[in-house]
Amino acid sequence: MEAEVKCPKCDSHEVIKSGILKNRQRFKCKACKYFFTVSKLGKRIDNYYVTKALQLYIEGLSFREIERLLGISHVSVMNWVKQYGLNRPEKSQYHPTYKILNHTELVEYMKNKDNLKGAGSVITELGDKFMMIKWERFRN
Repeated sequence: MEAEVKCPKCDSHEVIKSGILKNRQRFKCKACKYFFTVSKLGKRIDNYYVTKALQLYIEGLSFREIERLLGISHVSVMNWVKQYGLNRPEKSQYHPTYKILNHTELVEYMKNKDNLKGAGSVITELGDKFMMIKWERFRN
């Protein structure tokens, strides 16, 4: 079969022609029995951003916060969470806050020991900047 045609469901190259649908060639995958017309040409998001979005979700950020930070649709993030079956830990008495810092700002922030007291934190790379997520107790 044609080398460039592959199944969009299982990525197999074992496809055969299976008629014409709405003036477009239809194919059938021999491996998974999936019928399709052409390979999807839609926008594909780099796996780095998928991984980063899922990490941020698990860390407690909302879908909309992730959208604002990474520039990826909150609907895409919701779909990835559903696709990978991720569950965020139950709500607790802590809530995440985050800051976006460049390298110099991060170094200065870390030098001040008061910034590190009373909360857990994670620092993750975000392009050419760093994101610091901090968990602080809810104040009553």
